[in-house]
Amino acid sequence: MPEASERSVTTMNDRNHPFVTESHEGSPWFEWAVVLTATVATVLGFLGMTMEATAVFAVASIVCASLRIALRERSPWKVRSVRFDSIIGIALAIGLVILYIAIRLHG
Repeated sequence: MPEASERSVTTMNDRNHPFVTESHEGSPWFEWAVVLTATVATVLGFLGMTMEATAVFAVASIVCASLRIALRERSPWKVRSVRFDSIIGIALAIGLVILYIAIRLHG
């Protein structure tokens, strides 16, 4: 058991420190679903199906962002705030599609 002075310091630091433990972030089952989706998209990319791989990544990003907006704090996918998560998710999807189109038009 920590000394009383150590406990009070820990308590004081906990109040000032942002709470980012795994139990208050996303749900592990959803995170594994995202990993599986990313793996599928990566395999598609290695097989030369870059349009399909880009679409899988973009759709997964939009789905995660949409869930975060719709479910807010009950969302299974949490990184930071609702606004941050949704903006990053939507921007990633749009950016991937634009990048894919730009590469295809240039090549």
